[in-house]
Amino acid sequence: MLFAAGFGTRMGGLTAANPKPLIKVVDRPLIDHALEIVDAAGISTIITNTHYLPDMLETHLASRNVTLSYEAEILETGGGLKNALPLLGTDPVFTLNTDALWTGQNPLATLAAAWDPEKMDALLLLIPPTNAIGHTGVGDFLLAGNGTIKRGPGMVYSGAQIIKTDGLANITEAKFSLHSLWDQMYDGGRIFGTAYNGNWCDVGTPAGIELAETMLGNHDV
Repeated sequence: MLFAAGFGTRMGGLTAANPKPLIKVVDRPLIDHALEIVDAAGISTIITNTHYLPDMLETHLASRNVTLSYEAEILETGGGLKNALPLLGTDPVFTLNTDALWTGQNPLATLAAAWDPEKMDALLLLIPPTNAIGHTGVGDFLLAGNGTIKRGPGMVYSGAQIIKTDGLANITEAKFSLHSLWDQMYDGGRIFGTAYNGNWCDVGTPAGIELAETMLGNHDV
């Protein structure tokens, strides 16, 4: 599941006539960078949500094996995932934000290697603050030695995870954050994190484009 429905307001004028996933970094749209990660991880069922300027995204993806999940209004991450369930099925789902760039091991392959469905309902990919380029916050999660996580300043959530979707049935709202689903998993000790050893760049603002291009320019792409 690729998240691509937002207005991209932090991009200012760059999203006045383009959805954020079509903004180019190193002459390629952000969503194409995300799809490269998905393809390299060997994932064949690909869903992306869309709301803002959906026709442009549909046209761009017409030649790709990507199914669009339309949202009549912005449903946030949790609501977007729930809305796409008829397309995703009942198995655990990879989710990936489309407004970030990566260097290093494939992030979805990193998650797959650490995933243990017997004890995990969600596995979040976390970035050490020193590797989180363009991120200005204090971090999102504290990562324990056994892989369990709790909210607090420390590691940065990358926007990539594997998550079971069963708990969505317990959420009656249409519009909600993934935090609502994660909250159910904290109680049972079934939400985990794993650290990413490469670099990650937040491309949420125009400044993030330059930072990402500099990061990628220092690595083979």
